Formats: sequence, structure tokens, C-alpha cells
Amino acid sequence: MLQRRLAKVLLILLLVMGTVCTPFPEQSTAQAATSSYTDLQSSIDAILLDSRMKGVASSVAVRKASTGEMVYQSNADKAITPASTLKILTAAAALETLGENYRFATEVLTNGELSKGTLTGNLYLRGKGDPTLVKADFDHFAMQLSKQGVKKVSGNLIGDDTWFDAIRLSPSIDKMDESYYYAAQVSALTASPNTDYDAGTVIVVSKPTTNGKASKVTLTPETAVVQVVNRSKTVPKGSKNTLKIERQHGTNKIVITGNIPIGSAGKKQWITVSNPTAYALDIFKKSLAAKGITFVPSSKTVRGKTPENAEILIAKNSMPLKNLMKPFMKLSNNSHAEVLAKAMGKTQYGEGSWNAGLKVMRDYATSIGLDVNDWVFEDASGMSHANKVTSAQMTELLYQVRTAPWYGSFAQGLPVAGAPDRLIGGTLRNRMTAAPAKGNVMAKTGSLNNVSALAGYAQTKDGELLIFSVLTQNQKTSTIPVLDRIATVIVSSNN
Repeated sequence: MLQRRLAKVLLILLLVMGTVCTPFPEQSTAQAATSSYTDLQSSIDAILLDSRMKGVASSVAVRKASTGEMVYQSNADKAITPASTLKILTAAAALETLGENYRFATEVLTNGELSKGTLTGNLYLRGKGDPTLVKADFDHFAMQLSKQGVKKVSGNLIGDDTWFDAIRLSPSIDKMDESYYYAAQVSALTASPNTDYDAGTVIVVSKPTTNGKASKVTLTPETAVVQVVNRSKTVPKGSKNTLKIERQHGTNKIVITGNIPIGSAGKKQWITVSNPTAYALDIFKKSLAAKGITFVPSSKTVRGKTPENAEILIAKNSMPLKNLMKPFMKLSNNSHAEVLAKAMGKTQYGEGSWNAGLKVMRDYATSIGLDVNDWVFEDASGMSHANKVTSAQMTELLYQVRTAPWYGSFAQGLPVAGAPDRLIGGTLRNRMTAAPAKGNVMAKTGSLNNVSALAGYAQTKDGELLIFSVLTQNQKTSTIPVLDRIATVIVSSNN
């Protein structure tokens, strides 16, 4: 039933063509743009009086998907921090400029020659931004080299990440965030621990052992790039779990502290690595060793640039961008957003940097008639509190993308309210889990400290599709219940 309902929503979105709406003047109070949806207008007005909205800066807009006509607005032209709803623009710009069939390439090359099992020369691992490389891919590279007859390498193992620039973190990342998966370093050569594709992270699992002893720690994947300092202690059953896992700033030292009770599940955390290029090389070298491929004692594992005369031995392309939309948007993957920005910059301006990538995003916004003066962003993921946008512009973007040839790829990346599958419901799988909103709201979430946002599409009970954006900041308590109530009354409304 859910799939049929989603198919119906997508069909309506893909087939209905609309005209570009004209900008609306800023409204300091709620104001309807048309005489229709009067019940919806009064309902949202009432919701915005919720005590959780006291002192909150907000921007709300609702449009008809068929025409772009505004049916509700409250401070629709007020600039608010969008958090991860900024990924809507990132995804649209990437699909437009890179193409929905764009794939990231990774190559294994050499500048040497193979003779009697020995590769005389260097072995290069060149990355071009793929955030989906996992250990199995490095195992595959090693297997293919073994099949080609490589048993020993006399030169160095060199990681080439020069496809992107050397700036690893966007300006918005605070050093207090650097340990956590949502603030992973960005490199053209990196690796992910599993198929959530949180590139540049390692999964750290800490489990209880016996009373008084340190916890048992495992890493996925196993890597020598990080050093684990285990200061934890196993304590009696029923005790408080105070376990903490963090990477020390500026190092690859992961420190585990606190108590872990017997009988507990322990703790599992995605921790970023410093220097993703070295991380990928380390995983690759372990895969080579497992296939019996060795290096001479003088060999080094270093970062460098592949020479122009190097020969490609193995090449792998990632899944197409249209398929990456699901883990990117459903799970709100920050690393994917920043990688896409640099990939756009490299493709359009020959520079794999944030400056070039964000320029591409602004170029795209201008090309579809958005007012770039109403869009302020210093990253592509929405991590920065300095990012600003209005609900009028966000809904205009969501209206414009409907006519793009790649719209289907974009839409299937949006989280679906109440759908329990992680790659359908995504960040909305535990929200709006009951009728009428369940399955009828497809929207991108956004969350930062004191910031909550929700923007996407909602199908009303009489079958009309509406576009909405609700942006809030400066709240003292979470406004997520307010956002969900607004989405629910949109679904419940009649024209």
C-alpha cells in the first residue's frame, strides 16, 4: 500500500507542469496568498501559537505543486538557518551539473613493469572522491592484482588524493565536532566502514568483559591508522553506563573512558579518522597482504601524485549518482554533500574545492530563477549556523525541480514519513508514523543545536500535492513536534 501511494505521489509530481511564481513581499505576520485553503491557514496560524514557538524565529511557506501559487506564508521571506534542508539544493545542483548517471572513479596504477611476479616500480591508488569504497572493494583490487600475477612490489604504495584540494574540513566544523561521523574529513581518497557510506569513519565497538577489567574494543574495518587508548572499566550489572568514545583533536588517537556494565550491549560509535587518505591506503595494504602481495623492506606508504605515464591496472566506478541519492538524502549524510560540492567544482571549474563547488551551486540556483541573495551558505551539508535561506525560496526550489529530467532520482531520495525501512523512511521513519501523515509526506529534515527544519511535499486528502517549508531557529525546546503538526494539517487539508 505504501509503495502504491508513493508511486501515485511521484506520478503526480512528474506529470504536472507549472509556471514560475513571482516573488512575494516579506510578511511579518501570517498571510494567505489565495482565498483557498482557509482551514489550512487558520490551522497553521494556531499551531504557530504553540508555547514551544515562543521567542523562536521562523519562516513558513506552502505552495501548490501544480502552479507554484503560494497558499500560506508566515515570514516566508525571513532568512533562517536551514540545517540539512540545504541538501535539497546540493542534491539538485549535483543532479543537474554532474548528471544522474555520474560515477566516482578509483584506480590502481603503476609506473613500473611486472616480471616474474615482481612489480618493479610504484603502486598508486588514485581516488576521485568516491565516498562508497568499503573493505570489499580493496579486497577486490588485491584479488585482481593477484590474478594479474603480482606477488611483490619493489616500489612504494602511494595514495593520490589530488583530485580534490587539501582542505579537509569545511569552515563550519568546530574542533569539538571533529571526532564524530557528521564532521568527517573530506578527501578524494577515502573509505567507509559499511554500506551507510559514512566516508572517513571507523566503527568502534566497546563491550563489557569481566568486572574490573577494561572493555573489549573492536574496529570495523581493522586499521592501524588509529590508535586505541582503552581506559574503560567493566562494572557490575545494573551500574550506570558512562562509556565515552572520542578521538583526540588533531590526532588519530581514539580514547575510551568511563564504565561499562556487565550484561549491557556496550557502545557502538562511528569515529572519524584524521587523514582519510592514509586510512584508505592502510586498508588496501592489508588487503594486499591477505592475498600474499608483499612489499620490499624499503617500501614506503605515502601520499603523492600519480605520474602521467602511469598505467591503469584496475579501475572501479561507484554506483551512479541517482542511486547515491538514497543514502545521501534519506540518511542525511554530510560527507556525501561535501564530496558532491567538490566534485561539482572539479567538473565545472577544474578545481575540487569548496569555493568552486559552492559557486556551482549558486550558478544552478541562478539558472532556475532563484534569488541567490536569499541564499547564504558556506558548506553543502547545512552544518553551518551561518547558512541562511527563506521558506519562500526553499519552496520555489522544490517547485522548480519538478520539471527537471532527473526529478525521479531526486524525489526517491527524500525521506517518507513513518516508513520503517531506513532507506525509505530515512530520518522521518520515526516521525509522523500514523495516518494521515504516514506515507503522505516526503520531506528533507534539518537539525542543528537550536535549529529544526522540514521541507518537501505533502499530498492532501483530496489528492492535491502541496510544497512546504518550515524553518525554525533559536528555540529553547525542540520544535520538531510543531513541524510535524504543520505537515500533518497540510495532509489533512482540503482546497
